[in-house]
Amino acid sequence: MIVEFILNGEDVSLKADPLERLSDLLRERFGLTSLMSDCREGVCGKCVVFLDGLLVNSCMVPAFKARGTEVVTYEGFKSTDSYATVERSFREAGAELCGFCDSAMYMAAGSLIDAASRPSEEEIMEVLSSVYCRCVTPSRALGAVRTALESSLGGKYGRAR
Repeated sequence: MIVEFILNGEDVSLKADPLERLSDLLRERFGLTSLMSDCREGVCGKCVVFLDGLLVNSCMVPAFKARGTEVVTYEGFKSTDSYATVERSFREAGAELCGFCDSAMYMAAGSLIDAASRPSEEEIMEVLSSVYCRCVTPSRALGAVRTALESSLGGKYGRAR
């Protein structure tokens, strides 16, 4: 089957098996090495992408579901204001990432910044826990996301009580 979608702002088209994983298409056919499919079961979160604006594990998305959608990978996310805010916040919080999970953690944090409503503390922790990361303590990552949210909201973010 022919799969056509928008990838990082560009129209793309390719022939694929309908059940081929989106993560495999992106990594093997488009050379997007920022996403990894370590678990291939949607557990590790290292293959996250934005699919029509929603953060999803691309290893769980069959090729036919990508038809007619917009897919943004870390490579595309890096050119956004949200990325700059998240990257700066993680650096300032001393939340250094190892390189295996940085793209997924940054995108997870970016999904919170781009959310339509202000996320609660529980929502932040839930999104961050969707990425299996052993290189930064959860409290540092949480602090970095809070800082990013404050920065993106002009200092108006306050923890949900």
